Amino acid sequence: MSDVDLDEVIKQLAKTHVGLNGVSFENKSLKLDTEEDAKDVVDAINKCENLEYLHLGGNTLGVDAAKAIAKALEAHTEFKRALWMDMFTGRMKTEIPQALKYLGAGLVLSGARLSELDLSDNAFGPIGVEGLAALLRSSTCYALNVLKLNNNGLGITGAKLLSQALLDCYQSSNEAGQPLALKVFVAGRNRLEDEGAKALAKVFKVVGTLEEVTIPQNGMYNAGIVALCEAFALNPNLQLLNLNDNTFREKAAIAMAKALPSLQNLIHLNLGDCLLKTKGALLLAEALTDGHSKLQEVHLGFNEITAEGGLALAKAMKNKNDLKQLELGGNMFGKIGRKHLILELKENSRLDALGSLSNVLFQELFIWGTQNEKTSEVNNALLVHLGLIKSEDKNLKLTWDLDGCMTALNYAVQQEYFPSDTRQTIQFFLGRQVLDVETQEILIE
Repeated sequence: MSDVDLDEVIKQLAKTHVGLNGVSFENKSLKLDTEEDAKDVVDAINKCENLEYLHLGGNTLGVDAAKAIAKALEAHTEFKRALWMDMFTGRMKTEIPQALKYLGAGLVLSGARLSELDLSDNAFGPIGVEGLAALLRSSTCYALNVLKLNNNGLGITGAKLLSQALLDCYQSSNEAGQPLALKVFVAGRNRLEDEGAKALAKVFKVVGTLEEVTIPQNGMYNAGIVALCEAFALNPNLQLLNLNDNTFREKAAIAMAKALPSLQNLIHLNLGDCLLKTKGALLLAEALTDGHSKLQEVHLGFNEITAEGGLALAKAMKNKNDLKQLELGGNMFGKIGRKHLILELKENSRLDALGSLSNVLFQELFIWGTQNEKTSEVNNALLVHLGLIKSEDKNLKLTWDLDGCMTALNYAVQQEYFPSDTRQTIQFFLGRQVLDVETQEILIE
């Protein structure tokens, strides 16, 4: 083989890759204000012959830097994934829409067809959507499958602007013979409220291709949830639905129960902390009883469900052969209700799927500890109340069932949310102390 042939083979191999090829500056904590500040990013983009993604998350981008990066993107018609989460920390609200306009214009001029756009954790509010509107309406988004706008502070106004831009995109893409086929939509923690939810429901209705919808913690009530449920029913491929921490009243629960028979591809259903109450639980149980054989995870914790509703839900899981997780913690089953629930699941061979009814409490505790930088206090409280260390409060006596606490803990420590430092701390103390359960006194220190 000649040197020329060998060079050509090497060149072709260099272009060969598994998966997507691209550039990542993820979590570099770069402060990119000027075009000069963005030089390393621009150079990396220019050197990448097949730029399919650009990850800028965990940096902060100014207008001039965005302009330079956008110019570099113009040369990459193959570009597919814009991973631009958390990249405007410390920026003024007037900067963000302008930066987004430049980036969007660069993609439009390139002739690229985006498959994923992730702008999560950028608190740009409605004004940010204004900066995105031209991009979302353009042919660049005709092939968009994944749109993630989690924790952007959209509010009602932002949701309405977003809805209109997506509806315009669908109309123009449909006229071009390639209708928008959005599959994944994420917009949690955005204060959408009912009006924002109703606006997005219009998009979901016309698209009809959704597979994942994640919109927890949005202050939605009956009107918004009813509109969404009507739209979900027109998306039969829906596999993941997360409406956690919104408020279901009876009308919303009825609407969800009506939609569920159309959603036979559901794998993951999260309606935790939605105030379903027993009435809502009974409605959902009835809707889930037949079919839904693909369900793997059902989250219905913290819903003020009594024993009657819990038992109905347990019976509804009878034919769910793929069920791996059933979260019902934080409800109002009572001791007898819990016993009947467990017996029902055991009889149906679904007991292994039941998360510890204390599991959700542990999860919420660690989330709180992390968000408030109080992990050490959480660790200390656990050690005290498990009897592994003595309390500074001399009046504190352990009057609860420590065997039950240890059983719940044994399940929790195996979960991904359980902090590794907490796990190590508990293991250390368990390894060097023995507690007399009857006297509640530490025997070995």
